[in-house]
Amino acid sequence: MKKFLLFLLSFLIGLGLFIWILKFIGWQAIKDAFSSFTGWQGLIILCLTVLMAIIGTWKWKEILKGEEVKISFKDLLKPSIAGYSIMFLAPILVLGAEVFRAYALKEKKSVPWLKGIASGFIDLILEYSVNLVVVFLGILFFLYKIGFPSQSLLIIFSVIFLFFTLVIAFFYFKALRRESMARFILGFLGLKNHNHANSILETEKEIFNFFGLRKKPMWKSFGLTFLRAFIMYIRAWVLILFLGKNLGGLLALSLLSFTYIAVIIPIPAALGSHEAVQTIAFNSLGLGAPAATVYTMIIRGAELTVALVGVIFLFQIGWGLAKKALLKKVTNL
Repeated sequence: MKKFLLFLLSFLIGLGLFIWILKFIGWQAIKDAFSSFTGWQGLIILCLTVLMAIIGTWKWKEILKGEEVKISFKDLLKPSIAGYSIMFLAPILVLGAEVFRAYALKEKKSVPWLKGIASGFIDLILEYSVNLVVVFLGILFFLYKIGFPSQSLLIIFSVIFLFFTLVIAFFYFKALRRESMARFILGFLGLKNHNHANSILETEKEIFNFFGLRKKPMWKSFGLTFLRAFIMYIRAWVLILFLGKNLGGLLALSLLSFTYIAVIIPIPAALGSHEAVQTIAFNSLGLGAPAATVYTMIIRGAELTVALVGVIFLFQIGWGLAKKALLKKVTNL
């Protein structure tokens, strides 16, 4: 019940922000910005979004391969897109997508729980590593274009970026040396003897085993993560051109970095938050607030289409697992 209320609250906040931005910009201005966008252009944006989902599934397959779990792409496609729908529509459920995918693998393919959940964490680590590079470069190009802000804002940005960089660098340093971080954290929190302490340590061991300099699946997974980010970048640049705006490739990367920043806020479908962030970016680059709203609405429409397919898969998998559990219970009676 608590999680549902948090979901409802985050949705209402996003909806309120979205409506306020629409009224502030004006419906006619948004309609005019939409006028240059055609159906075939929308199909291209949708195809690029579907391609991102396919690459994401391929990456998950390689991650599992690095954990010595071999599963076909076909068997991973449905749980992968179903997990995406959870992440997209209910981001307030932290690690909800990863837990669901691990559970689906365990029940349908008898993949050990620790390997399944570790694959989810590895996926997140790869995504955040690449996202950090994109955000840094994107913001750097953006500030170079509009002029660097006040010294205090520049210091704040630098400190935040440095903090996340050090966290990720520290993880890779520890992973390559096989030095446990979880053991230190559990000890610091006084949870060394907690019931799930061993499971946490075993999950960390699985993650560390994946990150090895000579492990081909790790490098392939990194490559696929960058490829997915590149497709997302192409989508952003192409969409800007479709809207009749002339923007260089480097600044298109800036818009992608602002998308990554917007989705940090746990609001379903980044409703309102994406509009707010991109309005600032578009206005600063001289592209106009109406184009920002159209840009975010088109991207959300394409991603929502994939997410709704994921919801169908979510119910299919959930129903199948429920029937399996019921049959097992009846058999044991």
